[in-house]
Order: sequence, then C-alpha cells, then structure tokens
Amino acid sequence: MTKVFITGATGFVGKRLILALLSQGHQIYALCRIKGVKVFSENKKNLHYIYGDLRNPETLKDIPEDLEAAYYLVHSMSEIVSNLGDAELEVVQQFIKCVKNKKIKQIIYLGGIINDEKELSPHLKSRLLVEQELKKSLIPTTVLRASIIIGAGSASFEIIRDLCEKLPLMIAPKWIHTPCQPIAIADVLFYLSHVLLNQKCMNKIFDIGGPEVLTFKELMLRYAKFRHLKRWILEVPVLTPRLSSYWLVLITSVRFSLCAYLVASMKSSTVVQFNEIQKILPHRCLTYQEALELAFQNISKNQVVSTWMDAWEIDGYDPNIEDYVQVPLEGCLKDQRKILIKDSKTATTERIWAIGGNTGYYALNWAWYLRGLFDKMMGGVGLNRGRRHPSEIQIGDSIDFWRVLLSCKEKGHLILFATMKVPGEAWLEFRLTPADNQWMLVQTATFRPKGVFGRLYWYALYPFHFFIFQRMAQTIAGEKL
Repeated sequence: MTKVFITGATGFVGKRLILALLSQGHQIYALCRIKGVKVFSENKKNLHYIYGDLRNPETLKDIPEDLEAAYYLVHSMSEIVSNLGDAELEVVQQFIKCVKNKKIKQIIYLGGIINDEKELSPHLKSRLLVEQELKKSLIPTTVLRASIIIGAGSASFEIIRDLCEKLPLMIAPKWIHTPCQPIAIADVLFYLSHVLLNQKCMNKIFDIGGPEVLTFKELMLRYAKFRHLKRWILEVPVLTPRLSSYWLVLITSVRFSLCAYLVASMKSSTVVQFNEIQKILPHRCLTYQEALELAFQNISKNQVVSTWMDAWEIDGYDPNIEDYVQVPLEGCLKDQRKILIKDSKTATTERIWAIGGNTGYYALNWAWYLRGLFDKMMGGVGLNRGRRHPSEIQIGDSIDFWRVLLSCKEKGHLILFATMKVPGEAWLEFRLTPADNQWMLVQTATFRPKGVFGRLYWYALYPFHFFIFQRMAQTIAGEKL
C-alpha cells in the first residue's frame, strides 16, 4: 500500500484519480482548501483529508511525514490574473517546500503538450514553468503532457458539447484548423496511476494522446455526427481570442477566465511528440468516437463522477465551510417565506433537491436566466453550468451559480452559497420544520451587503425578489403545482 498525496483533489481529474488509486489499494491523502468540504459525500476506506492552502504553508502542518508519492494537479485559471506564470510559480514553490522534507520518492505532474516553446499561450507557458520548477526540486519527477481531455465534465468536452448541441451554425476563427490529439479521461487515469513509483518513468517527460490527430473543426463535426446533428461551421478571417472567449461564455457553461485561457491555447498544436511511454506502458487508448460513447454512457446513467466546476474557492486564506454554513444573523438583509406544505414532506424535499439546472427555480425562470447572463458578462459563472446530477446533491456541488454548503435530505435542509458576482455575500436556505401535525417550508434568502452599494443592490432588486421568492416557495411547498 503506497501513501499518496494528491493536490487538486476536488477537481475534474483529481476526483477520478482518487477512485482509481483507491481501487488499486493505495492510501490517499487528499488536499482540500475548503475546511469541511469532502471529495465524496460518503466515507471511503483509505481516503484521508488534509485541509490547507498551498499559498499558506502554516495550514499544511498535518501532512504526514511518510508520504511516498505526490500528484500535482493544481492550476490557477479560475480568474484572469495579470501574470498567470507568476501565480502558478507561487503555488508550486510552496508545494515543493511542503513535500521537500518528506519521504517523497516521486512527484507526478499533469501538464499540457508543448510543441513549440517559443509560441506559447499564457496557459501553456505557465504549465511549462511549473514543470521546470518541479524538476528543480531534485525530487524524481514524472511529467505527463496531455492534449484535450475528453470525458463528461471536462472543460474541453463541455465546450464542444455546448457548441454543437446549441448552435446549428457556428462562426469560428482560423485556430479551428489547429491539430490536437484528444485523449479519453479513462486513458489519462491509466497513465497517471501506472507511472506511480515506476522506476522507468522517473525524471521523464511523456506526451499522452489518443490514436487520432484531429483539428478542432473535425472534433466538432465528428461530435455532431455522433449525436446525429446537422451542423455547419463558418470560418471568418478575424475573430480575436478575446471575442472568441466572449462568444464561448455566452453559449457554453465554462466561465470567462477558463474560456480565455483555453482559447488562447487553441492556437498551439498539441500533437504527441514524445511517445516513449508506449514502450514502458503499452496501452491501447480509446478513439475519439469511443471516448464520446463512454462520456455519454456516464451522462445517461447520471454517473458523472466529477466536472470542471467541482474545484471551488471562497475568497481569503484558510476558509472554513463552517463559517458559511452558519448563515449570519447580524448585518444582513433577509427575505423569508413560510409556507405550509400542501402535499407531502417527501414530495417537497424532492422538489428542493431538483432545484436549478434543467428544472429551474420554479418562478420567473426568464429572470433567473437574465441574472445568469448578466453574471456571465461580469466574468462570473452564470447559470449555464447546471448541476452534476438531476436529483442528488452533495456538499461542494455546484448548482448553476450556487455552491452547496449543507445537504441533509433526511431533514430537508439545504443551504446554497452564491458564487455569482454580487456586492456582498448571499445564501439561499431551505428547511422543513414541523408545525401542528403538518410540515412547513421555511425558505430564507440572506444577503450580507458590502458597503452602501451592496444595500442599494438589494433594495433595487427587492420588487423582483418579492414575486420570485414568494412564487418559488409556494411551488416548492405544493401550492402552485
């Protein structure tokens, strides 16, 4: 049993890697930045949580001394920063300090394929800088460089999916002809897990990709064919990366910062060059078609383990989810609705647990859509990202522009925290309470304003809140069905 340290544990790759390594009998120590948030809602044997922030070494004192290997799966693309490379270096340097004095025998890093070091996007350049910094640590390092990862929930897959599902006609710039070598998430996990403490893989760089080299245009047209959709792509000579990013933000579920970094990287070829890994770990990778089939099998069965939006942050160092689960009472503005349940506690609970995503918010969904669109334009996440599962909710899940802080279906208690762009902090809470041999829904919207502008924001929206929250509570309680 190998003791393995995993950073980026709540991310798209991190969650799935933990499951793969647990199935192989390893003992996992998962680093989570938000205290109280778990990678999985249920307890798993040999999975241990460490709460800390790589930007704050003082929070990392609980890391065991006898760790044998560490995975570095962290990136800083949640926001547009002035220098992504510097931001990435700051974090990786703290990571190295953290593991330097342990018994780490290997660092495993997942980066991006780099064909030309002179012409790199900020994203790929930052990946290269991290790679170089890890090698300087003198700890044996294995670097896996991947092209586009295909799997239900990956940012690249969701962009392709949203574009093809929503747009019969797509306008695309010249980077649509850039070649890449897409790889299924299942194959990425194979390589990540099999290079672990493999002596032949120490201090080496490997490119990993599927069996086909495709352009981005071919990726979308093949997706459309797979989904039996007729799609046309119109190429235009001028469409800057920034305009492309705004276009993707409006159509897809991916936030602006991630779109911007990914679009800039699409100008660079990501075709496998260093294929030595096939000699060390012979493996048949899935074709693009097979990767799509696997992704949609998971979607149809509601078995999407992780998505690009799973990793989340609350501003500030050492965040503790307990500080947010206890919805504040002082200095806040509230809208509370109490409605007697008309049908049954079970039915009301099911309606609460289906909120958001395709279900919507039970009242004036067009207004919620406009609020989401406005949030997108402000650089926020908007409503497009939906939810991981149509009826299951666990702590840490995203539901449109909310994060789940508390989820207790047995008691009918759900607390959501807003990740939208607002001048303050916002909570939406649902609680079922007994009342004279009946059950009552208590729905509370809480807003802790930041300054005068925050208060003006709340009162400006109050007329809308009055109708939206009342109708929403009535529908959830069974009055307006």
